[in-house]
Amino acid sequence: MKKTLFSALTLVLLYGCASTPVEPEKPAEPSVQTPAPPVAPPLAARPVQPAPQVDLTKRSVFYDYDKYDIKDEYRPVLQAHGKYLAENRGKKMLIQGNCDERGSREYNIALGQRRAEGVKRMLVLMGATETQVEPVSLGEEKPRCTDHNEGCWSQNRRSDMLYGGEY
Repeated sequence: MKKTLFSALTLVLLYGCASTPVEPEKPAEPSVQTPAPPVAPPLAARPVQPAPQVDLTKRSVFYDYDKYDIKDEYRPVLQAHGKYLAENRGKKMLIQGNCDERGSREYNIALGQRRAEGVKRMLVLMGATETQVEPVSLGEEKPRCTDHNEGCWSQNRRSDMLYGGEY
């Protein structure tokens, strides 16, 4: 029995070590050559693009009646000021929230504060620090226009941004 078992094991080992037939190589198919992508020139060789000029002359954000949300049209203005403050950490800004004459004095003070704080939040999102920006409300106390019509009231519903030294 030992001989039979030894013979069976030897056959299994020999069979397991036997090489497998190698398939003949297929002829290579003609390849389609694709052009190599253009290589970008080194950074030193690239033309320098001038940085876009930041327009800091626009300093007011205007609102609809009884609103304090910032319209999309003012986001580039706030982005420019936020970037400027981020690059100039020593600069400070005062944001004055204003309202038209309609509404009670207390209501307009609260609405003006919400407007100023909304501008501050946006500036902080754009890179300014919390300590660089101070929101205050002037309510209806600092109108740009004193007529009693919508054209005038729309000029008074605003937040004004003033840099340190201007207030």
